[in-house]
Amino acid sequence: MPSPSTSRPPHRRLLTAALTTVALLATVAVSACGGSADAGGGADKLRIGYQRFGGLSLVKARGAAPDVEWSLFESGPALTEALKAGSIDIGQVGEAPPVFAAAGRIPFSVIGTSAPIPQGEAVLVKADRGYRSFADLKGKTVALNKGSNVHWLLVRLLEANNMTLKDIQVKYLKPAEGRPAFDGGQIDAWVIWDPYFALAEQPGVQVLADATGLASNREYVLATPRALDKRTDDIRAFLQRYREVTDWGIAHPEERASTLAPELKIPQDVTSRALARSARPLAPVTPAIGDELQAITDSFIALELIPGPVDLRSRVDDRFSAVFQ
Repeated sequence: MPSPSTSRPPHRRLLTAALTTVALLATVAVSACGGSADAGGGADKLRIGYQRFGGLSLVKARGAAPDVEWSLFESGPALTEALKAGSIDIGQVGEAPPVFAAAGRIPFSVIGTSAPIPQGEAVLVKADRGYRSFADLKGKTVALNKGSNVHWLLVRLLEANNMTLKDIQVKYLKPAEGRPAFDGGQIDAWVIWDPYFALAEQPGVQVLADATGLASNREYVLATPRALDKRTDDIRAFLQRYREVTDWGIAHPEERASTLAPELKIPQDVTSRALARSARPLAPVTPAIGDELQAITDSFIALELIPGPVDLRSRVDDRFSAVFQ
């Protein structure tokens, strides 16, 4: 009895050969395109996370970085989640998001900051409610975005008025939720940042307090370890453009507002008002910046708003400081 043949039918041999050819062509195509970032290629774009109105918005609006990929986020906490997911390489946030992100074990480094912007965040109330100071909000409902820069402002305001979180009713609302709740009288006070702050400054709205003398309200530039390792030169080049556009905007306030208003989709007069108090030059990270962030972190831990310990000083990376000086 003849033994069974081990050879494949002709149609199977043709299919195998075709698949092999496709695989080889795909390999050649990837090599021709420069490969992935992991392979050291530069064909893929640096992925930038930005927020409405933050300094990066102007870079995007001017088209100053055409070789990057932009992703818009409503708040800092949402942006740090994107860092965690690996969907962006760099992002810009306020004071509290790095603290909450570090407590959540999200990997990142702080590679840049800005001059203080205390007037860029505030507590808003309705003028007809009769509130004259933050202390008048005892027992009232105060809304804010959890883990954003305004969370630190709330903590500092409570400390300054000998109050605790138990003295108010905190309601965590995203900016898109906070505005209708504020307008509709469902909350007593709204702690918010620009440009939402400027948009809400309508007749009958009172600024009860801002961060002056309480919080720096700096912007922080965060980057993932992978990007810092694989895309160092790309990051440096991008930060240089960021610095140049920021400096241009400060020197040309009217052109800055007319450029940014269409990007933000808000009136130019509102944009100008917000920029007048909130646009500040970039700055390098220093040991003092690390100390400032660590102090914020330690306060949040003491209030049991985040689990400890968290070492934020070790997250400060000054390798790009020359760009900001």
